[in-house]
Amino acid sequence: MPISLTLLTTFTIVLGLVGCVSGFLAGLLGVGGGIIVVPVLFHVLAAFDVDPALRAHIAVGTSLATIIPTSFQSIRAHRARGAVDMDLLRWWGPFVGLGVLIGVFVAGAVPGGVLTMVFGIVAAVVAVYMLGTREGWHPFAALPGRPAQGGLATAIGTISTLMGIGGGTLTVPVLSVFSYPVRRAVGTASVVGLIIALPGTLGYILNGWGREGLPPFSLGYVNLAGLVAIAATSMWFAPIGARAAHTMKPSLLRKAFGIFLMLTAIKMLTA
Repeated sequence: MPISLTLLTTFTIVLGLVGCVSGFLAGLLGVGGGIIVVPVLFHVLAAFDVDPALRAHIAVGTSLATIIPTSFQSIRAHRARGAVDMDLLRWWGPFVGLGVLIGVFVAGAVPGGVLTMVFGIVAAVVAVYMLGTREGWHPFAALPGRPAQGGLATAIGTISTLMGIGGGTLTVPVLSVFSYPVRRAVGTASVVGLIIALPGTLGYILNGWGREGLPPFSLGYVNLAGLVAIAATSMWFAPIGARAAHTMKPSLLRKAFGIFLMLTAIKMLTA
């Protein structure tokens, strides 16, 4: 697919700016930045006349790839502040990984419209919860038993892989339901994001391998030009977001999280 130098330059600049925002949000909210990357990249691909049937898959696959370097930066910042629950991750990690495998399989079998619908609906539901419930209100006093936690972790891995997000979009509110401290939830979610992004990226590469109509610089459903442009700036801004997460009030974190989710949900559902 031939593209002009001007269009390629514009693509790089726009996604570089997206990387600044997504990196900051990765550190601030533990969302891996995918909540911003997926809808923006989806619409940017339209400017390149990419086949509509491929846009959602490319946006999700590339988003997962950008989460990998950003997560490393975010994890390091949160671990330095003791905000990563390694005990929880030892149990959740394998189940999240199982969910990723399920998500990759489903993504390879459904049309792009299903991915955008899943993204919009789940984001809207989580946004309503985060904005509609008061800070400090938790339906449950503690996490459920390990079998139920395994089910939750598997669902988080599956849905996050279909949405192209790092896991924090679901991990943070799910943990909040069970009276888990929000800052510790954000820090732990940064590791969940990495667990999702690594195998998820590989799965989208394999699912898209050899597909016709992919834009230039694509490795399966992962666009390398988009990956470099976003990752180059997001890695610098993730630690800034992580520092901000430990200075903001939890109520502000909750509202910021909900607002971003609702805006992106509306955008994807009306795409």
